[in-house]
Amino acid sequence: MDRPPRQLKLSPATRAAQALRHIDETTGSIVPVIDLSTTYARDDQGDPRQSYIYARSGGPTVKMAEAVLADLDGGAASMVFASGMAAVVTMLETLNTGDHVVAPSVMYHGVINWLLRLKDKRGIEVTLFDQADETALQKAIRPNTVLVWIETPINPNWDIIDIAAAAKAAHAVGAKLVVDCTVSPPCTTNTLELGADFVFYSATKYLGGHSDITAGVLTCAVADDLWIELVEIRTLTGNVIAAFEAWLLIRGIRTLYIRYDKASSSAMKIAQHLETHPKIAKVMYPGLPSHPGHAVAKKQMTGGFSGMLSILTHTRETAHDIARFVQVFINATSLGGVESLIEHRIKVEGPNSIVPDTLIRLSIGIEDVNDLIADLDQALERAK
Repeated sequence: MDRPPRQLKLSPATRAAQALRHIDETTGSIVPVIDLSTTYARDDQGDPRQSYIYARSGGPTVKMAEAVLADLDGGAASMVFASGMAAVVTMLETLNTGDHVVAPSVMYHGVINWLLRLKDKRGIEVTLFDQADETALQKAIRPNTVLVWIETPINPNWDIIDIAAAAKAAHAVGAKLVVDCTVSPPCTTNTLELGADFVFYSATKYLGGHSDITAGVLTCAVADDLWIELVEIRTLTGNVIAAFEAWLLIRGIRTLYIRYDKASSSAMKIAQHLETHPKIAKVMYPGLPSHPGHAVAKKQMTGGFSGMLSILTHTRETAHDIARFVQVFINATSLGGVESLIEHRIKVEGPNSIVPDTLIRLSIGIEDVNDLIADLDQALERAK
């Protein structure tokens, strides 16, 4: 008589690669199927046959993507949106006039722009703190603070914020903590375990990983009344991702761990190579021991420091030249794809930005790192 199988405890990397070992019961397909229907037939009593009614609240492919994401984050539930900003706007739509929000003064510019819009349009109180000051977050929190939104590493200078410390400070006044971990996805950071209430991703970036979808994700630690409100807002606004993009997101997640490892490894080599270059004033990469947030990053980011780094040149002209002289890097906005990107960041962020005009942002892909280093070297040689 055969012994009963010993239940294996699979690592997140294995669960991601197999999309939770999803095998279609009808065909045996090992690739999750795409359900493109926008509406679902009811039974003879007029009741939904399953939980699906209409695509605006998500169909089977969307639910599959959400199940994979919730599993990787160890969350109670996940929601996938049509874009990162759709997820941001949905979260901030829960704020009321007089509520106080705390956020870093440097982070993804779209979030700052929307917060400032709410401040002007709805009377939301907003305090932007200096993310480079370890004491600034605690000082910015007030008794009426309801939401603390942080990002780590922070785009585009890659400062590090201690998630556990931020959670403690937020919870002391009953506020919720949302952490933008677009650059530190679940393959490297266990955000909810560190105390966050919500983790946000622009899934356009590392989660999708192939520069062919726009998507956003919110995952909650507890599916409470606020989560129910968020689900309702997404349904009413129609911010859900389409089925085909949800399928592409699942495909991207299946290679997340190996892509992120490769990008992180190459970024470290490039950061080390550039750190002593005479035309480079500073290299910003949390994997370098010289980075002021390295110790916290090492504690939080257990699976690599990402493929993102920025460099400061001595002049604006040098930064402009490097971005236009590259041959392997592509001068384009976004990050986290398989191809390496470069941009002179000040030209992208707009009038509210306080990013130095000498800053170049690099997103390292999965190309041969020696080709990337050689490309940067030749661009630096040509730059003024």
